Amino acid sequence: MSSLGSYAIALMQIPGLEAPEMSFGEQMAQMWKDGGWMMWPLAACLVLGLVIIVWKLIDLSVKGARTRKFLREVDALLTQRKVKESLALARESNTPIGKIMAAGLERHHEGSERMLKAIENTGLLEMASLERGLIWLATCSTVAPLLGFLGTVLGMIEAFAAIENAGEVEATLVAGGIKVALITTAAGLVIAIPINIAHNYFVSVIDSMVIDMEESVQRMVDALHESEAVAG
Repeated sequence: MSSLGSYAIALMQIPGLEAPEMSFGEQMAQMWKDGGWMMWPLAACLVLGLVIIVWKLIDLSVKGARTRKFLREVDALLTQRKVKESLALARESNTPIGKIMAAGLERHHEGSERMLKAIENTGLLEMASLERGLIWLATCSTVAPLLGFLGTVLGMIEAFAAIENAGEVEATLVAGGIKVALITTAAGLVIAIPINIAHNYFVSVIDSMVIDMEESVQRMVDALHESEAVAG
């Protein structure tokens, strides 16, 4: 079942939103209509969030697999103090850690300070590349509930305006207006929760990759120092 279908089913569990005499498609159409124009920006948040989630899953999975393979190969070379071979492998590798190591290895003859500065600068660029798109996930998970609350407030204003125009308070009129108003709040929360979970998962994956890269860079620096000490 699609993600949209899952969200719709979750919304159907909210008391007051059931419509057993209607088909699933009719229920969705009715909810969309009752939610008003605020459902459009909520739908935009959902679509944007799902697109980014799929993209980051593929992107981080590919980069993670390549990084692990590269680290195994370069660690074996550094253990044997094969600096030139390690540099050639790093240049050929299209991975964040490969670019970081290449920047350091190319400057290892210029001194430790220049080498570490090159590693730091390249590391910041690669970190930004890994985190690309996460700001949009964080924005969607934050904005979706706010849009839902805004839709609810606007719906409540309309409901009280209808009561004022009617000249009397009817329980059905009040309950119906509140139910419709709460649809956007429910939709915003249902959209935000899985997007926020995905955002936190990607952050943890990136943090794990960064730790692995830092450890590998440290091993590279230690191997270079040992190689220089032997040569000296």
